[in-house]
Amino acid sequence: MFKCAMLGCGGRAAGHAEAYKHVKRGKLVAVCDMNAERLGKLGDRYKIEKRYSDYEEMLTKEKPDVLHIVTPPTIRHAVMAVADKHKVPAVIIEKPIATQGEDWRQISALCKSTQTKFIVNTQLNFHPRNLELKKSVAAGEIGDVKFIDGSARSTPIDQGPHVLQLISSYINNSRPKKVYGQITVGTALRSVQPSPDHATASVTYDNGVRALVTFGTEGAPKISEHDSVYMHKRVAVFGTKGYVHWWMTGWERFTPKGGYESGKHEYGAEDVLAQAGMTEAAFDWLEDAQKVHPTHLAQSLAEFNLLMGLYSSGLTHQPIALPYDPPDGLLAALKTLEK
Repeated sequence: MFKCAMLGCGGRAAGHAEAYKHVKRGKLVAVCDMNAERLGKLGDRYKIEKRYSDYEEMLTKEKPDVLHIVTPPTIRHAVMAVADKHKVPAVIIEKPIATQGEDWRQISALCKSTQTKFIVNTQLNFHPRNLELKKSVAAGEIGDVKFIDGSARSTPIDQGPHVLQLISSYINNSRPKKVYGQITVGTALRSVQPSPDHATASVTYDNGVRALVTFGTEGAPKISEHDSVYMHKRVAVFGTKGYVHWWMTGWERFTPKGGYESGKHEYGAEDVLAQAGMTEAAFDWLEDAQKVHPTHLAQSLAEFNLLMGLYSSGLTHQPIALPYDPPDGLLAALKTLEK
């Protein structure tokens, strides 16, 4: 049984903890938060007796096999560096992995030197319906993949990591090699997760597949009856013989053999199973180094780097080759586009 712990007891922490009702090979034994009220509520809700206000103390005493980091993105590198220092075997960390070029560069350097298996929590990869559709694509049921359309009505930094990871997952984690895009800057640049309000881009991947990505309420489609911008993430994969299309509450597929199919699903029920699947995949990687987690840190850093390239493309009106070395002060430069 793998021993697991959690740093951060805010809103997203419940999703990580709830998944342990479905996790077979691990147990959440300790939680940590500097806020005593949050710590007490989460600990009581999930009957976790070991509670800490100091995460270094928790790591020293508990020595977890897996650490969930559910903290604000502004302190990603600092807490990851501590996990690395304590040689935590595996870490599942909330997205986004970074907020700008400076911390992306710090975390990229850590990625090259660490022995810790860092995993980014883009759990949509493990939604049961997504897994089913990906099997169809991998089996060649829609032919050769030629084009992917992905979108989210929230900002690029907020929900973009989910969409970009989904795109990668349907093409065997091929890396992006060029991005050409447009951005609109507004109030989101001054939020906790600073970002353009809207963005769209053409992306070319190493395997030749092209994708269109769109973020924000001005460009991304409203795909369901939900008012929340968070409920409109989607990905559509087009092949030479058919297509698959997944969104938060439904799906459709066309193949020569099965014809047109469609259906609905309940996001919450799918998501808790997906979170459990993400955690079990971390155990797989710990047990077998060949079973690399599909949302491992290096892949997520490449997808975040695409966002930095998109920002720069919007500034320069030029296509950006990837991987891209983002300049310091890229977010400050975006402010020149503010209306």
